[in-house]
Amino acid sequence: MTTRYPILEFDEDRTSITMPDPFKIGVGTNIPARGVLCFFQDVIEQLKSEEKLTHLGDLRSEIGRHPVYRYNGEKEAVTVFHPGVGAPLAAAFMEELIAVGVTKYIVCGGCGVLDKKIDPGYPVVLTAAVRDEGTSYHYIPPSREVKAHPRGVEVLEETCRESGVEYRLGKTWTTDAFYRETPGKRKMRLAEGCDVVEMEAATFFAVAQFREVKLGQIVYGGDLVHPDGWDLRGWPGRGDSRRMMFELAVKAVLKF
Repeated sequence: MTTRYPILEFDEDRTSITMPDPFKIGVGTNIPARGVLCFFQDVIEQLKSEEKLTHLGDLRSEIGRHPVYRYNGEKEAVTVFHPGVGAPLAAAFMEELIAVGVTKYIVCGGCGVLDKKIDPGYPVVLTAAVRDEGTSYHYIPPSREVKAHPRGVEVLEETCRESGVEYRLGKTWTTDAFYRETPGKRKMRLAEGCDVVEMEAATFFAVAQFREVKLGQIVYGGDLVHPDGWDLRGWPGRGDSRRMMFELAVKAVLKF
């Protein structure tokens, strides 16, 4: 059906002319079914230096190779991968990982903060995402927001409690336009209950729903997005918080 806006023309056909071919994806077939999508490249480099990651192969894009690893630090091996930045690339990589057998995911990353009460480094378990990006509309019908998988939220809450880590539940604003987080848009998102802002969660939730896989996402409070001024609050340098988030993600994904 043709509409005024192409983004609203959802097609429920589950087949596609372009589909990932597991035999052409260069990671082999011996890949753990549980995966952590980690946005912290510094943590990945640290784990490599500690010899806790085994290189399984690479996914590819026009910007180069994107390594896929097996994490050997727990009782059961876990796939570890950096999903890039932005919804389209993250969705494509997730599709390829699903094609080779990764069906249970925890995503860990950072976020911008809309609510000053969320301190830098404070964990937020995402329960829903406002769909202000484009990719999710190719996976599920148009709607204001998409909810996280209930079990994804549960395993993250259980893991935080068992680890003695304080956290909060929160809704995120997923946007494609990093430099178009305007005062007006921020006010609207706060009014509908958003606590944080990032660029991929709505797409992760939508792809997981469409492909019928399990996924949860945890982020930590980063830069403050406020009309009085943009404050980085030193969030990129919070190495301890980033490592903790990764370790929580590994423990949580093993609960699926």
